Amino acid sequence: MFEHVGRPYFEAYFRKIGELLERDGVVLLHTIGRSGPPSVTNAWITKYIFPGGYIPALSEMTAAIEKAGLLINDVEILRFHYADTLKAWAERFAKHRAQFVESKGETFCRMWEIYLGMCEAAFRSSDLVVYQVQLSKAKDVVPGTRDYLYR
Repeated sequence: MFEHVGRPYFEAYFRKIGELLERDGVVLLHTIGRSGPPSVTNAWITKYIFPGGYIPALSEMTAAIEKAGLLINDVEILRFHYADTLKAWAERFAKHRAQFVESKGETFCRMWEIYLGMCEAAFRSSDLVVYQVQLSKAKDVVPGTRDYLYR
């Protein structure tokens, strides 16, 4: 969902999390992100799929998190998982394409197929990734290693 917040609102977003989070609370931010430096979102995606959306770089998220006074406890980068998700969505869409043509039109269907295909390719090439960033207000709210996650 964070990729729908928009770059101008990153700091406000994390400030609000900081306001709402209890001292012993933990947040897990799960978001699509770019693996490289900050850049612009694909113009076609912006125009037809996610107006106002922005794919953040980890460096942009980190800066906004720090300004909000939150601590980053852990970062996990899921590189290929979402490519498989997009492939499954495309397969399901193809099975029901006729219904979508009837209800949404051929143009919509072509755009959706292009979107799913280009996003799958971006995840397979690791241009896009999924970031899972664990945040807290206090240092002592989670153990120092990931061992507790696997028990």
